[in-house]
Amino acid sequence: MIIKSLELSNFRNYDFLSMEFDKGTNILFGDNAQGKTNILEAIYVSATTKSHKSCKDKDIINFREEEAHIRTYLEKDEIETRVDMHLRKNKSKGIAIDGKKIKKASELLGILNVIFFSPEDLSIIKNGPSERRRFVDMELCQLDNFYLYNLNHYQKIVNQRNKLLKDLSFNPSLRETLNIWDLQLVSFGSKIMERRKTFVDQLNEIICKIHKNLSGNKEFLQIVYEPEVEIEEYEEKLRLNQDRDIRLKMTTVGPHRDDFSFHVSKINEMDEREDEFIDIRKFGSQGQQRTAALSLKLSEIELVKKITKDTPVLLLDDVLSELDSNRQNYLLNSIGDIQTIITCTGLDEFINNRFKINRVYEVTNGRIQFKSDPEAIS
Repeated sequence: MIIKSLELSNFRNYDFLSMEFDKGTNILFGDNAQGKTNILEAIYVSATTKSHKSCKDKDIINFREEEAHIRTYLEKDEIETRVDMHLRKNKSKGIAIDGKKIKKASELLGILNVIFFSPEDLSIIKNGPSERRRFVDMELCQLDNFYLYNLNHYQKIVNQRNKLLKDLSFNPSLRETLNIWDLQLVSFGSKIMERRKTFVDQLNEIICKIHKNLSGNKEFLQIVYEPEVEIEEYEEKLRLNQDRDIRLKMTTVGPHRDDFSFHVSKINEMDEREDEFIDIRKFGSQGQQRTAALSLKLSEIELVKKITKDTPVLLLDDVLSELDSNRQNYLLNSIGDIQTIITCTGLDEFINNRFKINRVYEVTNGRIQFKSDPEAIS
């Protein structure tokens, strides 16, 4: 799958934009705060219905307008697909595929798989568990509609249960209904935990080799899923924590409190990993954490290819400036046949590395200009 072109109206700082993309590497360069990331954000919204920044629709519509539109033309196996997205400040968004309106966002997910990589992702290892859960959820929602269905229902039940916990202060007789919500939590939550475990197992099959190469054959990396509760104990722990939940007015048990850790062990001279693991989330250096984050993103690419039998679109948002030359080269050389859209403030890193560029645009205050023949730059 590739993105052929993109049209925007009243999206962020773009009154109107129409641009085409090459199936290879596309560079968007310019000073900060000119609108480069906004283009990547629009593509991400087209693929997932959500902004990578976790903001609401009203925040990405031009502040002077009430509505915005995103139109994305995709191509797979010489068949073109058009995705239209109508964003409204005071209403839910409208989505159409080839002119036909869809009722559920799940009908869109999976048509275009994108992987977004920004400087913030380099901190995913050391940041809080919510960011690691979000990474897993966003990828699984693109790959697995069943997971999306379970996650949406689980989140709704958690919200409804939390409301009930607050209402119990005024109406204690409602407590007998708590068990009904708990049974539903266990039903959907257990399926979420099972899929997360499988996802981590799938990533681990890929990430160890990538990280070994990135670390110069010095480290072995393993992702560890840390569920807040084991499935077989889930229902019982919910029951035992009811009094605590009522006191705190929130649900304290379940996959919405899961975490993921990243364990590294050294590789000895015999090319064997040592038994001692270090949780780099807690004890790793910044370099180890960044290398692990890069390994995670590169593994994500390979996993999407394996599961979908297709290539994702890679969106790199000014991430190269945050990596040293070795990690830059490894990332750029790993892209291969993937359509990539890269934002940056300058072209030096590509020129110095003689990296192949297919199309270059300069972004200035919400305006896009085709800059020059890539052969004159690369």
